[in-house]
Amino acid sequence: MERNYNLEKRKTVIGGAVVVVVAIFLIRLLSLQIMSEDYKKNADSNAFLKKIQYPSRGVIYDRNEKLLVYNQPAYDITVIMKEITALDTTDLCQTLGITPEFLRNRFKELKDRRLNPGYSPYTNQVLLTQLSAEECGVFQEKLFKFPGFYIQRRTIRKYAYPVGAHILGDIAEVSKSDMEKDDYYIPGDFIGKLGVERSYEKQLRGEKGVEILLRDARGRIQGNYMDGKFDKAPVAGKNLKLSLDIELQALGERLLEGKIGSIVAIEPSTGEVLCLVSSPSYNPQLMSGRNRGKNHMKMAKDPWKPLLNRAIMGTYPPGSTFKTAQALTFLQEGIIAPSTTYPCNKGFNFRGLHVGCHAHPSPLPLIPAIATSCNGYFCWGLYHMIGAKKQYGSVQKAMNTWRDYMVSMGFGYTLGIDLPGEKRGFIPNASVYDKAYRGSWNGLTIISIAIGQGEVTLTPLQIANLGATIANRGYFITPHVVKEIEGESIDSIYREKRYTKADRSHYEEVVQGMRAAVTGGTCRMANLPDIEVCGKTGTAQNRGKDHSAFMGFAPMDNPKIAVAVYVENGGFGAVYGVPIGRLMIEKYLKRELSPQDELLATDIQNRRIEYGIHER
Repeated sequence: MERNYNLEKRKTVIGGAVVVVVAIFLIRLLSLQIMSEDYKKNADSNAFLKKIQYPSRGVIYDRNEKLLVYNQPAYDITVIMKEITALDTTDLCQTLGITPEFLRNRFKELKDRRLNPGYSPYTNQVLLTQLSAEECGVFQEKLFKFPGFYIQRRTIRKYAYPVGAHILGDIAEVSKSDMEKDDYYIPGDFIGKLGVERSYEKQLRGEKGVEILLRDARGRIQGNYMDGKFDKAPVAGKNLKLSLDIELQALGERLLEGKIGSIVAIEPSTGEVLCLVSSPSYNPQLMSGRNRGKNHMKMAKDPWKPLLNRAIMGTYPPGSTFKTAQALTFLQEGIIAPSTTYPCNKGFNFRGLHVGCHAHPSPLPLIPAIATSCNGYFCWGLYHMIGAKKQYGSVQKAMNTWRDYMVSMGFGYTLGIDLPGEKRGFIPNASVYDKAYRGSWNGLTIISIAIGQGEVTLTPLQIANLGATIANRGYFITPHVVKEIEGESIDSIYREKRYTKADRSHYEEVVQGMRAAVTGGTCRMANLPDIEVCGKTGTAQNRGKDHSAFMGFAPMDNPKIAVAVYVENGGFGAVYGVPIGRLMIEKYLKRELSPQDELLATDIQNRRIEYGIHER
């Protein structure tokens, strides 16, 4: 029998079409039921309401167990767009204390997936944040009138002291980039933005919990799903103990009122930062609560730049505090011995070049040169080192050897403090000068770096760390502001000793010079009757009035504190740097200022330096 091939073809085509239709149907069904997040969220939202339970953020103490930062209850208003019905906008706005225009704009922001990539009409979106208990209470009474709106409990930060803002930092609502970097966060969450709140965000934030509520067909809450079997309790954040002494911090901020500058104090044996003052500063409470954005904007526009942490972000010529690092380098390299003398006829004078200096006996060996802060001595030392061709072969090799010593002392790179935004300062190398002078330069060309001028810049933190290194006779531990983390250890880099390229014996010579500066040299005002203070003044040249600086430590043996003071346009180091350094050392070691020094502190507090900065 002859087969009908046309019929066979039709059967194949029809069968294939049926298979294709069924396949399309199955794929679409799979997409709707399994793969589509929108339908899943829609289905879940009909039956469940998942409420995030926010953990308490870890609290923060100072080294003496004084509470610095704690939590206070606050409330967010959230909304599920799909549940809004017959909204009385006027009543809602009056109850929440907002305008209809604000509400419209806020709804628009929530629905804009560019601003809010996690938006879904079926999930909770944060409408308002950080309402007080009183504000929330008014809304709670009328909540039944506003279906789709909910109250979310959380906390806001409170500060026990009006100081330490640059160390403590603050928290604010997460940005889009924050959410992209870490899927822990969703719109409306808060994250540390500055200070230790930023550096230790993961320890402080804790872990979120969740409460799953069951709803009926009309969306009414019927209670916890399966009696809370699948609920998850939040885990509180870890508490921090800072190395900060809040009373010392408060004194430092008081002394720098009306001035631009910084004070940094370090415990040499541990690298723990005892205070980190940047002036001007601000009350940390200004960066908490619903007015944070407004206050931040105002301070960002302030020409005094109170948001700038000058202690770790300000880079300055270190001036004569830097001479101690030069002495160590020259001694280690054999350029000088402690007995080596150099002339100083009111400065360094050679081949028509003059670097001025104040009057003092001449010539001098090393210890008196440090005590009197002789510019001529250290200029001669650098000139002889850079010009030592028999020892180094070239000025480039000599320069890079010098640079390596500076780097070993913590200059030219960030130290690694556990705060965001630290700057590295600048230590030049041979290539810098080869580029600037086309390879034709010598020790005279760069002579100013010997006295902490020229291209050299350091942060106040690096100057304080130099003091700590000398106090330790040749090593430092990376400065850090967190002393303890609840339930875990601090990073090992904050426990390891970092040795410099200079031997301990050379540090002993520099210590003697710094002690002589206090007993009979440029730091006499830092002398305390029953504490052996070692110090070094710094007067850093500037386009305007010189900057006033001091670097020192105490006691001379078994040191407990190293401190750096830097006051912009403060004049000679003895004007502001030395007396402020004295007061900080006395306060930390004795816990109280003497009546005489309390008067001195008040006098310094009341002084104002004219900077020519005017309010905008």
